[in-house]
Order: sequence, then C-alpha cells, then structure tokens
Amino acid sequence: MDSGAVPRFAEGQLVTVFRSRRRADSEEAYARTAEAMLASARAVPGFVDFATFVGEDGDRVSVVTFATPEAHAAWRDDPAHRAAEQQGRDEFYEWYSVQVATCTGATAWERPDS
Repeated sequence: MDSGAVPRFAEGQLVTVFRSRRRADSEEAYARTAEAMLASARAVPGFVDFATFVGEDGDRVSVVTFATPEAHAAWRDDPAHRAAEQQGRDEFYEWYSVQVATCTGATAWERPDS
C-alpha cells in the first residue's frame, strides 16, 4: 500500500482490535519487539493493514486487518508472535484486551487530486 493511500478494506476480512496500556519503563525494549512483529505481520500473505492510535490517557489501540481467517490464524499462531505476546505480559503491559471480528461491510472515500 502506498503511504497515504486508503487501505483496501473489504467484507469478510478479519479485524483485530488490540487495546493496551504499557508500563512506563518498557519503551526501548517494546519498540524493538514491535518493529520486528510488524515486519513479520506484513510478511504474512493476506496482511492488509496495521495502525496504532494513542489516547490522551496513554491507552493505545492497534487495529490489524488480514484478508482471510487463514491469514489471521497464521499470524496468531506464529511462534515468534506467541513469544512476543508472552514478553508483553512479562515486560511491556499493565493490561491489554483483544477483540477479533469479521468485517461485515466497508466503504472508503478519498479526495480526488486537485
């Protein structure tokens, strides 16, 4: 996907919403692990998009989309991802929650070139 382009969301894709609050002392180690995990996720055939948002209170929301349940399962079950999840519980997070949903519809709009 080109930088700034509208992601290609579609009905049937799997969307994971990961909400979290990180520990204050975890930034450097977290950044290394997060960079490696994002690169691994992007390498999964069927990866669509990833975005993270930070609220004023420090809570974070990451949204990751895969094209198919199989692509999502490949990422979810990847041994390196599982190890990073455990590292997150041990070192990075005060708490987190995960919600996975199937997209039942998608629309997009983009300003035409002027």
